[in-house]
Amino acid sequence: MGTDSRRAGAVAGWVLFAGSLMFIIGVFDIIQGLVALFKQQVYAVGESGLIITTNFTTWGWMLLVWGIVMVLAALSLFAGGGFGRWFAMIVVAVNMIGQFAWFPAYPLWSLVVIGLSIAVLWALTAGWSDLME
Repeated sequence: MGTDSRRAGAVAGWVLFAGSLMFIIGVFDIIQGLVALFKQQVYAVGESGLIITTNFTTWGWMLLVWGIVMVLAALSLFAGGGFGRWFAMIVVAVNMIGQFAWFPAYPLWSLVVIGLSIAVLWALTAGWSDLME
């Protein structure tokens, strides 16, 4: 087994890891959205409120739709190809920024999703030079 095939296998493994994490993050976003829609009292926010909106129905729908986009990005990674990788990197970066807006409502949950997003970005860029050779 040559060095090139081992490198290609490692890169494919990182992309599979990133896709799996993105799928999980998308499901987390969907759960956050559903909770915001149906059980708003879970997200007891103090005087400051959410950064973007205090309307939990709007925020819930946004998270629900964005979770579906995250799952689709994960599926595009599983399909392979350069587009899926770029699409996934953009989607996970936007998701990470969006979690900062959600942070006052549920800090622990947001930190988990932000941490997983960082892991996805790292996994998608770790073997980038190997893939381009």
